Amino acid sequence: MDCPACGSPVTLEVGPDRPLSTSLSDAVLAAEEDEHIEVTRDCWDCGWHETRALRVASIDTTAGDETAGERVALIDEITDELASIESVGTLEETLAAIRRQRETDPARTDTDDAAE
Repeated sequence: MDCPACGSPVTLEVGPDRPLSTSLSDAVLAAEEDEHIEVTRDCWDCGWHETRALRVASIDTTAGDETAGERVALIDEITDELASIESVGTLEETLAAIRRQRETDPARTDTDDAAE
């Protein structure tokens, strides 16, 4: 943003209890209901200064798909474990075990085959 008085760039600080590097969007997303966020803008060329206080009146969130989040976390964990295995033989055995499990998994449907 440019200074409304002289057109020079202004600094924006979110506070008062936050690090100087905190962005306004991070402060808003981390805020609790009824929390006050103070935003200060300063022009170091002409001395213009503005302080605004925001109050979070309410927070509405949309929950994500919890199962999908858990699945992604498990896939990441499995991938990390596999990446640490040095033996090609162990990896081949693991792949064979996974394929055997998938063949006998009663939850598996024909749509799983179509997606591969």
